[in-house]
Amino acid sequence: MKKKILFSTLMICASTALFPGGISAGNIPDGLSVKLRAGYSVGGTAPLDMPPAIRSIDSYNLTPSIVFGVDAECQVYRKWGLQTGLHIENKGMDASITTKGYRMEMVQEDSRIEGLFTGTVHQKVTSWMLTLPVQATLNINRISLKAGPYASFVISGDFSGIASNGYLRQGDPTGPKIIIGNRDGEWATYDFSEHIRSFQFGVNIGADYAITDNFGVSADLNWGLTGFLKNSFKTVDRALYPIYGTIGLFYRF
Repeated sequence: MKKKILFSTLMICASTALFPGGISAGNIPDGLSVKLRAGYSVGGTAPLDMPPAIRSIDSYNLTPSIVFGVDAECQVYRKWGLQTGLHIENKGMDASITTKGYRMEMVQEDSRIEGLFTGTVHQKVTSWMLTLPVQATLNINRISLKAGPYASFVISGDFSGIASNGYLRQGDPTGPKIIIGNRDGEWATYDFSEHIRSFQFGVNIGADYAITDNFGVSADLNWGLTGFLKNSFKTVDRALYPIYGTIGLFYRF
């Protein structure tokens, strides 16, 4: 019986979040609140542990990683609630790293080469996605704590970059040495965009703070549990996970 109640509550919340047009401040049922959100994210897509092949992170540039969405929260028991919604978000990263013996597949002067690269990699990652979060909430005065899983569908994505200022050992550490320069025509490029995973899952924890009855600020941490790239893609030999923090504003009806 309790499972049926929770399932029905979740369906009501999801319907409200997905079709908010019929909801206004005057007709929202008791125990239900609707929030419009906007935020900015900072983070990266990287392995959980830094492999020895990555010697240093030389630069990190902010990218327009934005989030827009609508959430609906249903009161379940006293201060506890259930929240779901629909978000459109962009997760991006622009960074340069120094590598030594880092496995790569790249293109230089229309020739595809693969092996262990030592030098500088300038990497750009971005993905636009639709995200459905499902969160338990705990409301304490003006603060709402929230945590739960999310599922994302990638609408479009890019995982590409430039390798320069080094060399590649083709095949294995003792393979032929190919010089990768730092000028146009000497460097090499790579593009792994077609190997981005279409469906991604993770967990979110965060908090909303109501400044007034309608306006507030929020902070969230999104941690991907599935690799950003498909398991079948073996060129990058470590799973990369999207981990982003988001600061935002919300308006509550």
